[in-house]
Amino acid sequence: MKVLVIGHPKAVLGFSLAGVNGRAVSTAEEADKALNEALASKDIGIILVTQDVAQMLQERVEDLKLHSTIPLVVEIPSPAGVPEDQPSLSEVVLKAIGIKL
Repeated sequence: MKVLVIGHPKAVLGFSLAGVNGRAVSTAEEADKALNEALASKDIGIILVTQDVAQMLQERVEDLKLHSTIPLVVEIPSPAGVPEDQPSLSEVVLKAIGIKL
């Protein structure tokens, strides 16, 4: 099973340096299309969605985070930063896929 990142272009670039594929999106339509394609793929086991993109599709992403088991949908911090009450990107990635950044 593969990991896919859907989100901000900087996040997608950063994950690509660690060997994780991604789709850079900037609009809700692009995000929705990328999410549909990822959910239809039998190869993808984990979908990481940056917070800025998750906000574009808030209800759908929340529903997937709660109910989707394969692929597992995980919201990660966007490059803009992490709110103080939330874990850092490295903590989220370590917990989700076991890779220490």
